[in-house]
Amino acid sequence: MSMDLTAGPDLSGLIDATELHRYAEELLVHLVADGTAPKPQPGVTDVPGYWLAPAIDALIQIIDGEDALDALTRAARHDEGKTALFLCLALALAGQGDRVHASWLATAFGDLAADRPVLPGQRAVWVAAARGAYGPAGKIFVLRRLDAVANPHECEPERWLKALLPGEPKVVIPPSLLDFPELAELPALQRPAYAADRLARLRARCTEITSPRKPADPPAHPPTGWRGSGMWPETEPLEVLRSLINPSAHTGPLSSLNDHLLEDLQPNSDPRLAALALHVAAPVVRQAAEELAAATRAVPPAEVTVPIMGHPITLRPDGPDPESIMEAERRIRERAVPPEPYPTWLPQALIGIAAVLLGLSFALTLWLVLLAVLAGGGASLLLLRRRQREQAEAALVGKQLSELRELADRAVFALHEYARESTRRAEAAERDLAELCRLLRRGPRAA
Repeated sequence: MSMDLTAGPDLSGLIDATELHRYAEELLVHLVADGTAPKPQPGVTDVPGYWLAPAIDALIQIIDGEDALDALTRAARHDEGKTALFLCLALALAGQGDRVHASWLATAFGDLAADRPVLPGQRAVWVAAARGAYGPAGKIFVLRRLDAVANPHECEPERWLKALLPGEPKVVIPPSLLDFPELAELPALQRPAYAADRLARLRARCTEITSPRKPADPPAHPPTGWRGSGMWPETEPLEVLRSLINPSAHTGPLSSLNDHLLEDLQPNSDPRLAALALHVAAPVVRQAAEELAAATRAVPPAEVTVPIMGHPITLRPDGPDPESIMEAERRIRERAVPPEPYPTWLPQALIGIAAVLLGLSFALTLWLVLLAVLAGGGASLLLLRRRQREQAEAALVGKQLSELRELADRAVFALHEYARESTRRAEAAERDLAELCRLLRRGPRAA
């Protein structure tokens, strides 16, 4: 049996229930504030044919420790499912969830199916039980219902990992490659490092979920009710109760079972809900962890090609590839020869002009000697500057070539260190996997 609370209750043919609804809203306020249930004014619950009136009478009698069998029978005759759901959630708000009968929980929770959305009432009981409102027995009841129906393998393992570990880094740079981030970005080298880092964070997240809550956390099942609005925020249980008692109230959109589990695994979710969700999703989480551990055991490639100073260099265990180094050096030399700021033939032309002017000076006038000297001086100056530029370029090329070889040698050394690091990384991953499997086998705490 399942109840869809998205539609309001049918009040056709009933006496005006406005006062009853107003009193029920006030009742919720008292239940949340101090766990008490003030008695209604005479006549408020005299609404024949409406399940809510005898359900409220039964709730008040249960809280006061009186026999509520007659009121329960009358309420169940009109709507057994809503009566059970109302009592389960209202007693949870009052901090008296231990008075909820197991049959009420079963009726309120109804039938759960993996191929149908989780109804608001089912989610409300789920949330209350996870918070310990019904004690260990209630939590075990909901956990068994979820285990029997849920199929976490319907979702890709990646979705579960992203729910548990949102905001993951795009690239993980291992310590051995800190000086060469280009190497760390190569898929063959990045996958093992990323898998090991992800597995370590997955283990930490699962440890956080399965660890006992700190004493500073609010108690899951206070003896006299949740006092203060902060203890029971505007979430599923309170919203569903308002939908039950108020025809104009509506619950939020429906979600599938796996969608709720994925939401509960988010870091900002209630840790008690996360513990139940992790237990249900344990098979697929374990599978994902095993795949991550296997990825850390990948053997480093025999050679890699990485850009060094903008040139592709092939690196092998015995050193950089000579051919790729020679090709990079050739490109450096070609790139290091800038174009002349003037035509290359200009100095030779000036020398020729100087020789012609010098010859003509003997036949015409000695003033041409001065022009010949100027032309020759200009040619000498251009040749001197060319020589200085060539020397500077040669020094720069030599420095770049030396730096290229040094970086290539250091990159090879980093790859050797990465290979040694891979062994330690795989061993750490195996320890993380073993601890993670132990946490998943342990399951959530019943209390």
